[in-house]
Amino acid sequence: MNRLYLLGVLLLLLPAFSKAQEYKQIPIETETGIKVHRKAPKQEVQLLFPNLNKIPYYHDQKKLDAIQKLEKKRRYEEALPLLEAYVNNFGIENFYKDTPLIWRLGQLLEKQGQSEKAKSLYRMVLKHHRSDVRRVYSYYDSLEQNSKDYYVPLNYYYEMVEYRKSVATFKPPKGVYLNMGNAINSPYEDYGPTINADDEVLIYTSQRNTQGLNGRANEDLFYTQQVNGYWEEGKSFGKPINSIYNEGSACLSRDGNTLYFARCEAPDGYGNCDLYVATKQADGTWGNIQNLGKQVNSTSWDSQPTLTANEDTIYFASDRLGGFGLSDIYYTYKNKKGEWSPAENAGPVINTRESEVSPFFHPLYQVLYFSSRGQLYNFGDFDIYKTYRVGGQWQEPRNIGPLVNGRGSEYYFTIDSQSKNLYYARSEAQDIHNLDLFSFPLPMEAHPLAVTKIEGTLLDSVTQKPLSGMISVIDLENGIEISSKYIRPDGSFEFDLIDHTRYMLLIQSPDFFTIEREIALEQDTAFQIMTTLIDYSVPMVFSNIEFDQNQSDIKEEMKPILDEVAIFLVDHPTYRLEISGHTDSAGDPEFNLSLSQDRANAIRKYIEDKVNLTDGRIDAYGFGSTKPLREEKTQEDRRINRRVEFRLIKPEKAERGGK
Repeated sequence: MNRLYLLGVLLLLLPAFSKAQEYKQIPIETETGIKVHRKAPKQEVQLLFPNLNKIPYYHDQKKLDAIQKLEKKRRYEEALPLLEAYVNNFGIENFYKDTPLIWRLGQLLEKQGQSEKAKSLYRMVLKHHRSDVRRVYSYYDSLEQNSKDYYVPLNYYYEMVEYRKSVATFKPPKGVYLNMGNAINSPYEDYGPTINADDEVLIYTSQRNTQGLNGRANEDLFYTQQVNGYWEEGKSFGKPINSIYNEGSACLSRDGNTLYFARCEAPDGYGNCDLYVATKQADGTWGNIQNLGKQVNSTSWDSQPTLTANEDTIYFASDRLGGFGLSDIYYTYKNKKGEWSPAENAGPVINTRESEVSPFFHPLYQVLYFSSRGQLYNFGDFDIYKTYRVGGQWQEPRNIGPLVNGRGSEYYFTIDSQSKNLYYARSEAQDIHNLDLFSFPLPMEAHPLAVTKIEGTLLDSVTQKPLSGMISVIDLENGIEISSKYIRPDGSFEFDLIDHTRYMLLIQSPDFFTIEREIALEQDTAFQIMTTLIDYSVPMVFSNIEFDQNQSDIKEEMKPILDEVAIFLVDHPTYRLEISGHTDSAGDPEFNLSLSQDRANAIRKYIEDKVNLTDGRIDAYGFGSTKPLREEKTQEDRRINRRVEFRLIKPEKAERGGK
């Protein structure tokens, strides 16, 4: 059934990539049917492919000959509309048999300046090709290098968070990869979570009952109830839902009285696994179990149903013949008679030549989550993606980021009704054959309302050239970091965040002092940040580091720049600092020598105390008046000679975490 099938496809095919979109205000339907204005992605320019669920393959040799003739004569403007109309008529088989035509259409569109539409077609080529397309990958990557995300590796990211705890109250995301524990999970496979509308009952699938049909492991439905914020020990649904046949991957109606689930190898089934429906009886038991019928089910594997917010559409996974890949996402909707319509393929934007499984439709917004190994920008094996429905079309899926997707496989993503917590199944990269249920607060990339774009560019204030570095975003409402990214090659960065929320941007690099920028996000925001590079060959002298005469006490006006130096040392734990104190020639040379040493020591102590540095990374020297910068003829000459120099020393080896 669902797990048995997934284990069969875990060994195949390759990783891939996704892209952020432009935005505008559009109405999104809520579960109540009331339309509220929220930020949502601007509709992408896509072909509609009206023949997808009507014909398997489209071919018209006369039209192909006409297109080819125009292209040979380089009459590309005339060939473009004919080729676009031809590709728009594609059936599912065309996507792997005629992939070069999609690539060619993208090239013609790019020549005409329609680059975004061209890139959407290049993505389809990469998702649906069945041959060597390294040239296409290389070309597409060159187009996307300044628009794709470069995530910081999680191990390095968490090191940075730990270092920064000494100077800030910002915290890493709460409980990432938090296993739900022995009350829910068993030594066997546990997966397929779904939560009711009140967020009080979690239903899931488990293989802990091993006495199945023909002695094989048996999949059954279990449930757990949340009491005082804790999930109780899981309990079996019992008969008649559970049987000697495999049951799993359920979803509930909002009122909790209708249960959709998969059952495998049953006598009344049409294929390996079918979708069923059950209703709650007056006494609280489940009954009236019915197969959804041959309009929905196939002679293959059909499983993992999810209901839309108004409960008139079911999305599910199937490996039936005639799809794009090993398994696809399909849907069925209720017709005017209240009957489920023939199942249809969800199309080439969601589905790929590999496997798409475990769809989840958000209970409030038009957002579909699913697991895939064929989408672009993949962190592990199966990753979870989200896609927005705008203008009746699914937009390019986005990987929901490394705080959910690790190096192993992730499936069965589910969110509670308030979009506070997520529940999903994952396996470690070393053990793909065992799944446990995990739950933790919903990260930003996975949030359905994270669609307000903040973008910027980091430039050198002297040369105007782009700089490299790492940028983190902190949700100031909760003091929690959002996963960090490297700045792109052109100096740009971009995050999708939640509107009407306060954020802090932290930009770090070994080339400049950490930049902090607080933003109260009200709408899409774009800005430019200028900074000055650190020249490691020249000591730094800060104009506001001036002591009172004959004193070595740290003054308030000194603290902001000393804090910058302290934070730099925290963010770059392999770097060292030398502090050199200097005086003018007035007065007793021995007193000046002692005073300069006291001042350097005072600065060292302030920085060490500020960020709890106790490992001797700072050296402090006092030189008195022995190293003047100028001959002292004027008061200005004396002022310049009275200085504190800071020299940051790079480690011999490159710092960890670089691109």
